[in-house]
Amino acid sequence: MSLVNAALFNLGLVNPWLVLGFLGQGLFTARFLAQWIVSERAGRSIVPAIFWLFSIGGGLTLLVYALYRQDPVFIVGQAAGLLIYGRNAYFILRERTAQRAITQLQAEAVDRAS
Repeated sequence: MSLVNAALFNLGLVNPWLVLGFLGQGLFTARFLAQWIVSERAGRSIVPAIFWLFSIGGGLTLLVYALYRQDPVFIVGQAAGLLIYGRNAYFILRERTAQRAITQLQAEAVDRAS
C-alpha cells in the first residue's frame, strides 16, 4: 500500500468494504457492456457466456458486501440472483460439453471410415 493510500485509509477516507462494493457494481456494469458489444457486432440481441460469468463475479462480490452490511433485502436479492446466474452458466457448460462429445464422435467416425 502506498504512503498516500495508507494515509487515506488511516483517515477513514478509503474503506475497503466500499472498494469491494464498487468492484461488484463494476462487474455488473461490465456484464451489460459485454452484452451490448456482442449484440452490436452481431446486429441482434445476444447474451454471451461472459455475461453470466460477470454476473456470478458481481453477485458473489456484492453478496459478501451485503453480508458485511447485514442487509437482509440485499442478501436475499444477491443470493437469489446467484442461483439464476449459476444455472445459466451450468446450461452453457453442459451444452459445450455435449458439443465437444459430438465433435469427438464425428472425428472418430471419419477416422474409422478412412
